[in-house]
Amino acid sequence: MARDPRLPDLRNFERIVFFTGAGMSAESGVPTYRGKGGIWKEYEPQRYACQAAFDRDPEAVWEFHNYRRGLVGACEPNAGHRLIAQAEATLPHVTVVTQNIDGLHQLAGSERVYELHGSLWWVRCGSERRFSRAVPFDAQRPDGKWWRPDIVWFGDSLKSEVVTKAIDAITRCDLLVSIGTSAVVYPAAQMPLLAQQNGATLVEINPDETPVSKAYDICIRGTAGEVLTALCAGLDEAPAVS
Repeated sequence: MARDPRLPDLRNFERIVFFTGAGMSAESGVPTYRGKGGIWKEYEPQRYACQAAFDRDPEAVWEFHNYRRGLVGACEPNAGHRLIAQAEATLPHVTVVTQNIDGLHQLAGSERVYELHGSLWWVRCGSERRFSRAVPFDAQRPDGKWWRPDIVWFGDSLKSEVVTKAIDAITRCDLLVSIGTSAVVYPAAQMPLLAQQNGATLVEINPDETPVSKAYDICIRGTAGEVLTALCAGLDEAPAVS
């Protein structure tokens, strides 16, 4: 993809947020949720992704999540993930705020990542948390209690400490790049608008128009990998803004 002249030069910004959704990982083979072939077209979230379902039938919920772990565990970070990690390593202050639960940003090398909806690879029981990339995961503890996937399910509230850190990064950035988000899941969908209110430049990368596209300064229609390749071109050719 030739560089779109509307794309900003990342080196001209001091604080950048990449705000990513399911479309970010689609190129890695991770199924989306609501698009063509989305996971919720095959499985009902009320049966597999809410606290009531877990209380009613934890074994069925864990069977579904182990299935999801297997799908995601077979995927690797794509060029877009790696380019964002490169930007973090090159530029003064880059943060990833993601709605994804796949952990691919971290696998690609990003370190400052705020996962709004949790992670497939973390579980919790009471105050104890555990990280594991085992597939399948041993869902029961030795005491017979079930680990709960540390994911924000339907009906859950977002974790306040994660939201606080994400909002702080978004409100302080001077460039926000939204990638592959459907902009229909709240409260995440409205978070980029906080950057706009504080004078940041907003860029949307998505194959299709979204409900909030009109709020963005620049909208580029394309896939994450191809547009990020153009956006991140030249990062290693000049020093970052100091």
